[in-house]
Amino acid sequence: MSKRNFTFHLKGYVGGWDFDRGLVDYMLSKNEGKEVCVLIDSLGGSLATALSITAAFKNHGNVSVHYVGMNASAATIASMGAKHISIESSAMYLVHKCSSGLFNVGSFNADQLQDVIKEAKQMKSDLDKMDANIAELYASRCKKKPEDLLALMKKGGWLTAREALEWGFVDEISDSEDATAPVMTDALASAMATAGIPLPNIPCEDKNSPFAKFLSALTALFTSRQATAAVAEEPAPQPNTNPNTMKKTFALIGQLLALEALTFTDGHCALTEDQADMLEASLAARDQKIKDTQAALTKAQEDHATAIKAKDDTIADLQAQIEALKKAPGADTTHVVDDKGGSSTAKTDEEAYIETINSARALYDELP
Repeated sequence: MSKRNFTFHLKGYVGGWDFDRGLVDYMLSKNEGKEVCVLIDSLGGSLATALSITAAFKNHGNVSVHYVGMNASAATIASMGAKHISIESSAMYLVHKCSSGLFNVGSFNADQLQDVIKEAKQMKSDLDKMDANIAELYASRCKKKPEDLLALMKKGGWLTAREALEWGFVDEISDSEDATAPVMTDALASAMATAGIPLPNIPCEDKNSPFAKFLSALTALFTSRQATAAVAEEPAPQPNTNPNTMKKTFALIGQLLALEALTFTDGHCALTEDQADMLEASLAARDQKIKDTQAALTKAQEDHATAIKAKDDTIADLQAQIEALKKAPGADTTHVVDDKGGSSTAKTDEEAYIETINSARALYDELP
């Protein structure tokens, strides 16, 4: 083993204070024209930051990256611009498809649900483009076809240092004097679970702790999910006779099976045919609920469209009536209405004069 002098370290969350593009730019500027050796130990983070660091390494031109510990996601992308990449023999490496949060679970009406569907479709389109871009980036380094890298990203799962070398992600396996094998801790497992990263099969900090047992079961569960698509190609799991068998119970799954809890022993469990039927029925009910929700959404949209069309037809009809009234001729007036009930026939001059005399005489008679 050799003692290495690293120019700087990049650890933690990609995009955080200890794995930041600003830090990278500062350190590269201080070593302009010189060889820069960078140690990376990170579970990933921001794709934007990783791509930015890749460009910074490439522009500097003389950067060597050395991986230690467990490196995943954006942490693997960050090194793609380096001139040389090495990895510790005990380190692990993970590439996977891009992911992004969609929405919080809540209650939606038909319009809001349609917005969610639209958002999800746009997000899928964006993620597909990101995956294709990253596959091209990996492929240029690994000297392989982009579709092969995309298939590996879709599969996910941790690679050993040897596998990372065989794929071409790294140029060599090189141990340093102060290197230590990665160990799973509570904090590390929590960070990986939060990021949706599968847990690797590495030693736990305390093999006899409840956390270690939980970790074993969770790792086996993830592995079994990956193997589902290729079950015909994989040999059936063999029973474990190790006296230090690890067990984990799953209460929620047990409820679906009418059990107190479902127990995994070193990642495996046995189901009866009736229990399998119950799980199948539960999944079928969930799928039916999804279909019913989609059907209800479709009907609501159709009803909404029908109601709008009916209103548009009514408005059009009223507008046609208004236009017809505007074009119709005005009605002729044939008589004058006397609100006081009097005759509408005009008086002659003699009648008017007599009426005036009579009014004057009546007025005179009223005087004292």
